Amino acid sequence: MAVLCLIQFAETLQVSVKIALKEDEEWYDRFMPLTELILDIVISRTFIKSVQQVIDEDGSVKDSASSDLKRYREQVRVLERKLYQLMDKLVKNDSSEAVSPQACIVNGRFCIEVVPDKMANFNGLLLSSSGVGSVMEPIAAIPLNDELQRARALAATAEEEVLSKLSDKMVAELDDIRNLLHTIIQLDMVTARAKYGIAYSGTFPDLYMPSDNDELPKRDFYPGKTFGVAPFTHLPQRSWKLYMPKAHHPLLLHRHHENLHHARKEVGNATAEIRRRNIHGKNMAAEHETKLHLESMKLRVSQLEKNHPIPVDFMISEKTNVLVITGPNTGGKTISLKTVGLASLMAKTGLYVLASEPVKIPWFDAIFADIGDEQSLSQSLSTFSGHLKQIGAICSLSTSKSLVLLDEVGAGTNPLEGAALGMSLLESFAKSGSFLTIVTTHHGELKTLKYRNSVFENACVEFDEESLRPTFKILWGIPGRSNAINIAERLGLPHTVIDGARKLHGIASAEINGVILDMERFKQDVQQNLQQAQHFLMLSKKLRENLFVAKQKISDHVVLQRSRKTKAISDNAAIARSLLRSKMQQFRGRAIAEKPSESGRAESVEKSIENLNQQPPTSDPTERIRQIDQSSRGRRCSVHFFTRQAGISVESGSIERIGSSPSREHEVETEIW
Repeated sequence: MAVLCLIQFAETLQVSVKIALKEDEEWYDRFMPLTELILDIVISRTFIKSVQQVIDEDGSVKDSASSDLKRYREQVRVLERKLYQLMDKLVKNDSSEAVSPQACIVNGRFCIEVVPDKMANFNGLLLSSSGVGSVMEPIAAIPLNDELQRARALAATAEEEVLSKLSDKMVAELDDIRNLLHTIIQLDMVTARAKYGIAYSGTFPDLYMPSDNDELPKRDFYPGKTFGVAPFTHLPQRSWKLYMPKAHHPLLLHRHHENLHHARKEVGNATAEIRRRNIHGKNMAAEHETKLHLESMKLRVSQLEKNHPIPVDFMISEKTNVLVITGPNTGGKTISLKTVGLASLMAKTGLYVLASEPVKIPWFDAIFADIGDEQSLSQSLSTFSGHLKQIGAICSLSTSKSLVLLDEVGAGTNPLEGAALGMSLLESFAKSGSFLTIVTTHHGELKTLKYRNSVFENACVEFDEESLRPTFKILWGIPGRSNAINIAERLGLPHTVIDGARKLHGIASAEINGVILDMERFKQDVQQNLQQAQHFLMLSKKLRENLFVAKQKISDHVVLQRSRKTKAISDNAAIARSLLRSKMQQFRGRAIAEKPSESGRAESVEKSIENLNQQPPTSDPTERIRQIDQSSRGRRCSVHFFTRQAGISVESGSIERIGSSPSREHEVETEIW
């Protein structure tokens, strides 16, 4: 059944990919080589049907798989039913007792468990006896049990025959099933890498072959189009051999995430406990204690959120072959080496690198590391000899495309000899021993290699003299300075001892430390100014985006208001037209209904107007109105007065108002009674 589920899952996945390709053909190139990997899966639908015909959803063989299996299983069910009825009958015969016997199954045979010191009311074979009771097989059940065992054996044989035939069919599909399993494993690995990258906010690395380091590779597709990662064209214009800003050590970041998750979970549990106690009743002492615990947990969460692992910036120029990192102990030198090595391995295995974008890493053919103390009593190896054994193996195996990581090179022996051996070893790696070598050391002589050979570069771990603690940050281009005498002075050693140490150390060394200190301060000022510039640059970009969004919103608002205004005017015009049609229809209906009675009144009004026109004009308009024939009373009329003696225009009917023309001086609307 597991094989069937695997094949069905692969079929569903393949169908989904085909549907996606029909909707968007770019999916094929976007998810290569996964697209080709999924489409190449061979699905045997004939085998799927064969399995579904004989295997049930729970993985058992169906009764319909064969006629023999169906017949024998039916016999088993009939015999079991008879035995259940027999056991029930025998048990009920002893139901009068305080403790009645119980039916049980022993080795597939139906039996009855009898309590001790009690005689059974049936004949049977004693199978076992103990202080807690006896197990007996009734004589009447023996032939049924024997027949049941035979039926079960025949059913098992028939089931094996069905499975054997199915196995023969699967053998023909074995190669395809094996390839399918290999494909599913690859997809699971890709899914695991993707989940890890999402969980820890990883960055897609730009990998290049060491021989192709002249320029960045040009690609038609970047995962940034899908996953929100910036294209690699955003890399600084300077050419880099290794570029990893704000890189994190995976184990340190994982430990921090685990601690933070555990602390937040404790806060949630404490909050739930307070709610539970509030529901079940208040206990002031317990509630106060729980609240104190909750506050401490919240404080721990806030501290963990603030104390995030400090990232390391690795920006190595393409002209650099050897990087020398110096600084105090516990300053982060070894962690930095491990971070580079793990990031390179993660990039080669298809994992996202735990660093800020963009990330550029060479495709090293091999990564060699000598980190930690290799002393061994069983092999008679001291610290120095253990390092030499490791370094000797690295020298013989590394190539011009390898990454070499050496921790505390030249340590464990006389400082002068160790420094000389370290300088010679690094010069050997710089020539052709590796593509990139990164070392940590306390020997000051190794810092001078940069000023004799341009392929060397210096870096140091920053140290805070006020707190006497390292900041776990790397300062590039600056050699590490000695802090032992200054630390001793701050810790309160006598001035005589401090002065003597400085004299023995030498004035020249003190001046060099002063120059290095000035360089560190200058570097810090540059970094601060650079951070401020980046901050204001991001702020200006954000403001520009906000302005663009606001402009777009204003434009959309103007278009929306125009459309609303146009729609309102159109709606009002439609309403006006509808009202006008309604009024016109009403007027026409009334005009048709009142037409016979209006004809006589209209004639009397016309005669009155003619009589009025024949009389001399008067200065009072009201006098003219009185001269209208009495037959027109009871009707509403519009009477128009003209400046000259042109007569009076009277309109009789139900129209309440008619607009005046420019030639009229007065327009009076009244009713004549």
